[in-house]
Amino acid sequence: MRLILLIFVGVLLSSHQQSDYVIDESRILKHVVNLADQNLQFFLLDEDSENYSNFKNLKDRLAQKGLELVFATNGGMYLKDQSPQGLYVEDGQLVKRANLMQEAYGNFYMQPNGIFYLTKNGKGVVCKTTDFKLDSTINYATQSGPMLLVDGQYHHAFNKGSNSLHYRNGVGVLPNGNLLFAQSKQKINFYDFATYFKQHGCKNALYLDGFVSRTYLPAKNWEQLDGNFGVIIGEVLIK
Repeated sequence: MRLILLIFVGVLLSSHQQSDYVIDESRILKHVVNLADQNLQFFLLDEDSENYSNFKNLKDRLAQKGLELVFATNGGMYLKDQSPQGLYVEDGQLVKRANLMQEAYGNFYMQPNGIFYLTKNGKGVVCKTTDFKLDSTINYATQSGPMLLVDGQYHHAFNKGSNSLHYRNGVGVLPNGNLLFAQSKQKINFYDFATYFKQHGCKNALYLDGFVSRTYLPAKNWEQLDGNFGVIIGEVLIK
């Protein structure tokens, strides 16, 4: 009986300590998207089949069509030719199939990695790559890795207090279904970055990229227009 009581107390203390570990909000730039009211799209190539590469190019092209870019972030890892490293779906069209390689070098291959996708009926989902099913309901999708949170649990490879520090960006699904985009304003380890999503109630969250991460969010005086990357996730305001 005494042993059972000690175990129970230990679990309570561990839970309390875990809940007390929070990330200072000032360390993170965030943007929340409600797909019912906001227009989120994925972009890769322009009308000339050239990579947008950065937010300035995308912003300028949209402006020519009378559209305003109000938020953008790089949407997953990419190869040297700026093509997606894994799955990519745009406007319901499969551009590149999922990368199912399990063992290779780099964050992308830290299993489980995952997929962030939007359905045609306005739902945003983050899931493990192994749980993803491509069908006609998928409007946009991008693959990256590792997963930051899976069913509310940290990725098994993350270590609290790790000195592996980099700028990072990612996306998670909030309890109400809205999407939480986040970029660290300073270098941060995986555990702390995942904790940020966890403290906001996300059950599943996906790491998008590291030191190349950029975010364009003029509403919060954050306008990183440079860069040379692949997929861009952008919120567009139709004037």
